[in-house]
Amino acid sequence: MYAQGTVVSVEKSKAEIERLIAKAKCTQFMIGSDQENHRARVQFKAHNRIIRFEIGLPERAKFYGRRGEEQYAAAARQKWRALVLVIKAKLEAVSSQITTFEDEFMAHIVMPNDRTVAEIVTPLVTAAYEQGQMPRGLLAPGAADEAR
Repeated sequence: MYAQGTVVSVEKSKAEIERLIAKAKCTQFMIGSDQENHRARVQFKAHNRIIRFEIGLPERAKFYGRRGEEQYAAAARQKWRALVLVIKAKLEAVSSQITTFEDEFMAHIVMPNDRTVAEIVTPLVTAAYEQGQMPRGLLAPGAADEAR
């Protein structure tokens, strides 16, 4: 697992994400966590799109005692370092013209209904594989003949 055993604090990882995003001229940056639901979110605007990453956080209740607190902190540090790696790699791929911004961040684009493209499209892709045909919602306009 990437960054297992890292000593880089969660706060430093968050700051690094913010620096990466600022360097890429992204705006409207926000970062937050929901301890009750064990989730964290990084969101920013780039290329006239809102991008959102959500990660699962370790559940504090699953770690007991003094040793448990250390294990919880280590698990949280690992998650945040992995997110730094993902965002850094995507931004570098775009900067190096290996891929486009839209291709690299497609799954994380937030649509007007506040859901990401991945949240919308993943069930359609699953159904397409189960049914063996393209869902109409994923066809380009005028491509009705490709539905099969």
